[in-house]
Amino acid sequence: MIVNPPLEDELGDVIEKAARHVCLPLDRLAAASRVEWGRIKDALDYRSELSCDELRRLAAVLQLNEVGLCALGSGKYPLPVLTGLPYSLHPLRMPFGVGVVNAYLVSTGGDSAILFDTGASHAELHRAWPLQIQRLEAVFVTHYEAEHIGGLETVLHETGLPGFHGPPSRRWTRCLGMGEGQTVEVGGLRITAYSTPGHASEHNCYHVQLAGGGRANGMLISGDLIFAGSLGGGYFCCERQLKHSRRMLEQHAPETVIAPGHGPLTTVGNERTYNPFYV
Repeated sequence: MIVNPPLEDELGDVIEKAARHVCLPLDRLAAASRVEWGRIKDALDYRSELSCDELRRLAAVLQLNEVGLCALGSGKYPLPVLTGLPYSLHPLRMPFGVGVVNAYLVSTGGDSAILFDTGASHAELHRAWPLQIQRLEAVFVTHYEAEHIGGLETVLHETGLPGFHGPPSRRWTRCLGMGEGQTVEVGGLRITAYSTPGHASEHNCYHVQLAGGGRANGMLISGDLIFAGSLGGGYFCCERQLKHSRRMLEQHAPETVIAPGHGPLTTVGNERTYNPFYV
């Protein structure tokens, strides 16, 4: 079992993504930041020795949060201590390529739960599955990349669920489409969808809270929109990826737990302070 996954992105990944966001070729980045091209290339190849002064200059050109970029560059990106969720959260960490992909089970008690994403394969999902969860109330999908829906068809077949909740898509006949602001109550939970295209053309985040509401902490299932210390790649649209990630961080309370599609758990407050892309 993978208990404490590493950050999804290292310094070089963040620099490369940020350069795409501002449409700046890396040779021009070196000139504009007055950081030697060879030292930037070393960072892209995961051999970074960039100083905090160099990182500050890169942050200014790339429109990044310099505090977070320096923390990432020093290998000391902070992660919060998570407390206060009024339900049980079971992160399902599964190997994928050289990294880790996450799915999540959320339960308000007993042996039933709601599943968010299904991992790269049903076999890996089964290996990560906690013994105490025996029934599924519903399945939600953030987006339709293979590593997030690999176990979907088998899960639906085994559970007998008529369909899954996800971004509206003509490709999936069993999709119970959820658009911006739509809400479902199931398993004692109130789940609100946010349409957040950018990483993919069809992408949702989900805010999860107790069905009774109140002031209890909520959680944001962020898919590949927001990671601890980074964002997902804007393969569909960098501009929308950045806009929706900042919207989610601004719209939710600081104590909201963020459960991303890759990497460790974090909070809205932590990412507002340290995420290099939040300025």
